[in-house]
Amino acid sequence: MLKGFKEFLLRGNVLDLAVGIIVGTAFTAVVTGLTNGFLTPLIALIFGQPDVSKVLFHIGKTAFPIGEFLQAALNFVIVAATLYFVVVVPVKHLTERMRRAEEPAPEEPAADVALLTEIRDLLAKSAR
Repeated sequence: MLKGFKEFLLRGNVLDLAVGIIVGTAFTAVVTGLTNGFLTPLIALIFGQPDVSKVLFHIGKTAFPIGEFLQAALNFVIVAATLYFVVVVPVKHLTERMRRAEEPAPEEPAADVALLTEIRDLLAKSAR
């Protein structure tokens, strides 16, 4: 029973998933730090507010606090773009390269087929 569990854990997909979750969590913390420490103050500065959570969008007398949404959206865009360019694009290129390497080279025709083709070409040439 434990042997089967060990084999399950050591299978590539489970280990890849575990590593991906750990790296993703750490990377999200880095992106959140970048957004909170650098990009959010820039957004607040653009809107003329001391804090991005105080950025409001008014329609009539109703105020919509969009600052936190902008911060979350910015985090999402940064994480998604980084994952795309760091993971998806290289894996796509690697997969394409491996697929091209696996394609068999075109086989040369057998000796008798090559000889018959040569005879056909010579007959066609002499018939002109």
